[in-house]
Amino acid sequence: MRQEVFLSLQALAACAIGGAACQFLRTPLPWMIGPLLAMATLKLSGLHLTAPKGGRELGQLVIGTALGLYFTPQVAREVLGNWYLLIAAALLATVLGWICGLFLARYTGTDKTTAFFASVPGGATEMAILGERFGAKTDRIALAQSLRILMVVLIIPFTLTYFETHGADAYTRVLMPVHAAGLMQLLALGLLGGALLARLRVPNAFMLGPLAITIALTVSEVQLSSMPTLISNAGQLLIGCALGSRFEQEFVKKAPHYMLVVALSILLAIVLAALFGWLLARLGGVAIPTMVLATAPGGIAEMCITAKVLQLGVPLVTAAHVTRVLILVTTTAPLFRLAKRLSANSA
Repeated sequence: MRQEVFLSLQALAACAIGGAACQFLRTPLPWMIGPLLAMATLKLSGLHLTAPKGGRELGQLVIGTALGLYFTPQVAREVLGNWYLLIAAALLATVLGWICGLFLARYTGTDKTTAFFASVPGGATEMAILGERFGAKTDRIALAQSLRILMVVLIIPFTLTYFETHGADAYTRVLMPVHAAGLMQLLALGLLGGALLARLRVPNAFMLGPLAITIALTVSEVQLSSMPTLISNAGQLLIGCALGSRFEQEFVKKAPHYMLVVALSILLAIVLAALFGWLLARLGGVAIPTMVLATAPGGIAEMCITAKVLQLGVPLVTAAHVTRVLILVTTTAPLFRLAKRLSANSA
């Protein structure tokens, strides 16, 4: 136990240095990208560091609460008015899973079941669990899903920043001072919401629970506190640290060809998602960078943090990725069963 705590403290120190370095270099999302890269680099070099237990959930609690503060009544109405864009973006994720899964299976020799669940842009844990039910190789799914998050987090923010898309939308969070008591109430309510969803085995429970509660309060114009930048940065650090800890030296050595093809399939998914986001933006009259971010095949927390930092339609991006996660988690297994049944009947 004492050894685990020591390794976690070392990991946090390394992640803090990585975040500070990226802040100094003025990179996008310094307090998530810096810790992620620092932790992944150390893990791949063979160091046995561990992310703090519960750190990812704590980071999601902070970020979910911060994002919920953007959903004023006016913004909520606007987001609901774009419901068809949210559904279209979510359906795209399933299509991307099939396309990239076929690509991965063909060029790596991986069985189609593993390749499919490794390619669907859902949560790494959720896809590994679903894949295991159908006999897929969970280690390959976990690696592919982790690499997807890493690449999307690195590529999308840098690309959007390069094209100077910062502040393309006028969405702002609730403007009010920080009240210590109110902030504690917000976080406590979010923690309860996250714990409830976790008990119900809802994916990303500690992101969705606080987000839902804070949205309900903000829409009802109940203003308890804003989220201090320092705490928001700490939440990003914890998430980045947890993401980086997924990378292990042993598997990378065993399957370099698999990793290369996975990386190519992820690049394919990013390009296809960006093109579809551009099309939806033109059809829906939404800013192109916002829809590109809304359709990006990244994790819900990471993409919403990107929207928050770059001020790119935070509520719409958040709603799109929440919709995507819910649809993927509830439909991936039934659709896969249906596809297997149809394939068996046609054989």
